[in-house]
Amino acid sequence: MSAVISKRSTEAVLISEVGPRDGLQSVAATMPTAHKRAWIDALVAAGLREIEVASFVPARLLPQMADAAEVVRHAVTHAGVCIMALVPNRHGAEAALRAGAHKLTLPVSASEAHSQANVRKTREQMVDEVRAVARLRDEIAPQVPLEVGLSTAFGCTLQGPVAEDDVIWLAEACVQAGAHEVGLSDTTGMANPAQVKRLFTRLQAAVGSHAGAAHLHNTRGLGLANCLAAYEAGVRTFDASLGGLGGCPYAPGASGNVVTEDLVFMFEAMGIDTGIDLPRLFAARQALREGLPGEPLYGMTPEAGLPKGWPSSALPFNKALA
Repeated sequence: MSAVISKRSTEAVLISEVGPRDGLQSVAATMPTAHKRAWIDALVAAGLREIEVASFVPARLLPQMADAAEVVRHAVTHAGVCIMALVPNRHGAEAALRAGAHKLTLPVSASEAHSQANVRKTREQMVDEVRAVARLRDEIAPQVPLEVGLSTAFGCTLQGPVAEDDVIWLAEACVQAGAHEVGLSDTTGMANPAQVKRLFTRLQAAVGSHAGAAHLHNTRGLGLANCLAAYEAGVRTFDASLGGLGGCPYAPGASGNVVTEDLVFMFEAMGIDTGIDLPRLFAARQALREGLPGEPLYGMTPEAGLPKGWPSSALPFNKALA
């Protein structure tokens, strides 16, 4: 678990902004590097304390991430912010560590069908990849946490339902291979609140303090409900994307990722501290628009505005829920 999280109170939550990686690699356009830097700066100014800024994959496969090392080197100049990078393998991990990333995240599919289609490896082979990355990390930067995100944990468009026993088995295997944290991802937007609460409860029982973030999508309108269910199950770290950027390019009209602005509003209105300034978070949307002109942005809260008297108006809500 990163130091950023350990300093927060038990009632606080950590919002991990994934737009600069997950969002940008999901759209056709490529945001210029200077605009990426400006967007990250705006997110930091709003109070984000964990940001996933890049994916270290070959530029021929993902040209949107060709400047990954440069973006990481800029992002790490912000004190007190955990800068994350996605790495698919040992080679990507080495590049990310050399660039100075504070935390690595490695995607592993809970669905065998998705694993084969996505990376042409079995789930067992991906556990071996986790082990290889962990060994490399120990050699180069042992202080850097390694997080595994179990994609398709709540269902897969290729094979359909994913057995919960498979998810738990894979989570335990990843921890044994050297992962500090294992989170669950609703890659296809198929999860429901009962399922989310049940599976995160099982995850925590199986791996204890190694249980990680909830990465949930709003593809079918259940993103915030699923986040609340995860919170009630004990989850305190949530991935989200400013403006709901990216996440599900194959669901017409659906933004995919949970919208950071809406998630922050929900928690703050409940009296749960996020450490994020909502007006400044809204302002960060402008930096995003300038870097990706014409790209649709989502979010109910930015459109509706904050309630009259905010933030004091959040207090009666919190008392009513207490």
